[in-house]
Amino acid sequence: MPQTFVVYVDESGDEGFSFGRGSSEWFVLSAVITRRVEDLQLVKLVDEVRVALGKPERKPLHFRDLRHEHRLPFVDKIANAPLRSISVCIRKPSILEPEKFHERFRLYFYGARYLLERVSWYCRDRKGPRDLGDGSAALVLSNRSGMSCQELRQYLRLLKTQSDAGHEVRVDWSAIKPERVTALRPGGRAGLQVADAVAGSFYYALERSRHGFTEDRYARMLKPVVYKHQGRYLGYGLKFWPEDWARAIGTEGRFGWLWDVYR
Repeated sequence: MPQTFVVYVDESGDEGFSFGRGSSEWFVLSAVITRRVEDLQLVKLVDEVRVALGKPERKPLHFRDLRHEHRLPFVDKIANAPLRSISVCIRKPSILEPEKFHERFRLYFYGARYLLERVSWYCRDRKGPRDLGDGSAALVLSNRSGMSCQELRQYLRLLKTQSDAGHEVRVDWSAIKPERVTALRPGGRAGLQVADAVAGSFYYALERSRHGFTEDRYARMLKPVVYKHQGRYLGYGLKFWPEDWARAIGTEGRFGWLWDVYR
């Protein structure tokens, strides 16, 4: 049977640990989930934003390349679209054993596990009796330099093996199937452009600019589409790792938007 959902995954920030020499403090991995029958709505959304901003036809919208006044209508469209978003936000300086993540793509895979756990919970809980398909999701990733789609499929198969052996992997495998993963060039699908904007929105709310400022307006605007479970956003639509992120929030005013909007 065909899939019920389509999930687009993109990222913002980098996986490096050379702080003060170009590496970002935060690495954000975001998913945008839509029902397969509504997938074309994302094409319409991106086309409407492109026209409103006066961008050339078929030119992908890259969030980081847009000016602030152009990001706002893009985010506003997303916030009113038939989709849900999930973001995993990793504060790299808080990782106690960073040497474990120097291996190629290790941090990306670690974040992807948290992300796909939550994607699977959403798909499992949101498939209605009238929805077409088998309840699973087609995963469409933004193609990363040097990483093949096959490598992610192999990682997912490893997680499934660990899950079957009783390890603490909380992916619902009825929703996530390794063979249903594809990778396209960044911006290659409208949904990837939306996922890029979501990842960028939370990245800019967390990462200081070179002048020391953050911009949380986009993250605040996205609240209507952030996944929540039993009224909770944190741990579901927004997952922070490592877990000591709460201490940083308590001492740094730049994270006040989290308490104001998502607590």
